[in-house]
Amino acid sequence: MSLVASLPAAGEYRVTGRGHWRSAFAVTELANASIGAVGLELAKLIETLNLAPAAPEVTVDQRLASLWFMYSFRPVGWELPNLWDDIAGVYETRDGWIRLHTNLPHHRKAALQVLGCPGKRKVVADAVRHWPADRLESETVAAGGVAAAMRSRAAWAAHPQGRSVASEQLIQWSDPAPLRLQDRPEATAERPLAGLRVLDLTRVLAGPVSTRTLAGFGADVLRIDPPGWDEPGVITDISLGKNMAALDLTNGGDRQVFETLLAQADVLVHGYRPGALDGLGYDAESRRKLAPNTVEVALNAYGWTGPWAKRRGFDSLVQMSAGIADTGRNWAGSRKPHPLPVQALDHATGYLMAAAVLSALTSAARGEAVPQARLSLARTAELLAGMEKSAEGSDITGPEDADYSPNIETSGWGPGNRLAAPLRLSGTAMHWELPATRCGSAAAAWPD
Repeated sequence: MSLVASLPAAGEYRVTGRGHWRSAFAVTELANASIGAVGLELAKLIETLNLAPAAPEVTVDQRLASLWFMYSFRPVGWELPNLWDDIAGVYETRDGWIRLHTNLPHHRKAALQVLGCPGKRKVVADAVRHWPADRLESETVAAGGVAAAMRSRAAWAAHPQGRSVASEQLIQWSDPAPLRLQDRPEATAERPLAGLRVLDLTRVLAGPVSTRTLAGFGADVLRIDPPGWDEPGVITDISLGKNMAALDLTNGGDRQVFETLLAQADVLVHGYRPGALDGLGYDAESRRKLAPNTVEVALNAYGWTGPWAKRRGFDSLVQMSAGIADTGRNWAGSRKPHPLPVQALDHATGYLMAAAVLSALTSAARGEAVPQARLSLARTAELLAGMEKSAEGSDITGPEDADYSPNIETSGWGPGNRLAAPLRLSGTAMHWELPATRCGSAAAAWPD
């Protein structure tokens, strides 16, 4: 059994293009390697399925890979909504810094409840200044909100959660079981994932990146959200290539639909914290019983062991917790936390999740037992912290016209251009049949 467990070496795939993100960390190198991992695992699957006489050559465009760690869609004639809530961001505390993440209404409500103030940025800043960072973090989390105090790399290494994450594998494989792949006669070297049914139960941002990547090679991705769910400013980027449906898993009829979809899925990707699916009645044993032939890949923020395993989190928060924002501050000579230039933890973890799916499918095609894969943003942060910078070229500051495909994508919000694909395999083109579309815009059903 040779399941993907780490980043590939640079020499295992071809790199074209130049330029790099300016950062204290090897952000562009991480982009190259995580996207390269997808290409290499897909090449193995193509060869194993006898879709080509040999594994195809893998090429990563360094500039485009870096840009895909940003935002891939550019609207034409209209504007995207603001990504951030008006009080989200970094604040100075009595003894340091904290980041509040308030994009979701219930997270905003929890933060303001703890602070005891109205939702005006200056008022929030004044209130936060009276709090010790660790205490405000813990009380916000206890109230159902999300926040992260800034820690140094040394403080994170000594923290119980930091120690737990450091001991985890980058991709944790567990509970191997026999799995029989369904026949996919429509699969070809050009579209190797055609006919693959991927059930997507993920939210911003890593999980949706993984399933968007699979859709780029032909997979049928069906994302399920709660009714009324939306991710303004983000969904245009990550709904590309997917059918976006809604189900209420507290409703008996919707549960029956979901269970049928799961039983028919080839792949399940979810981003629930440990125990969250159990609370909905779908623990690991139930999922395996409902879908014995489904590859499963899961994601969380702070790792799968340790006291914070069930803590909510996002890329920007993990950067604060794991010492990345503090290291960046020292590198930039700034008083304030200095984050990565892009949400690299999210994007890299998403591509590694896609690579894990492909690796598991290859094992299944070889008749091997297939384990489940688990990844986390915090473990990807440890990976990034240990990488050396080597990318050549000038600083990348953002996309230019030449970086976009000339084709107009008619998204569910309006027309726009999409960045050209960052990954190529000889004989296999990465492209998407479906444009980005709104949450809940499709039926909860697999395509005929």
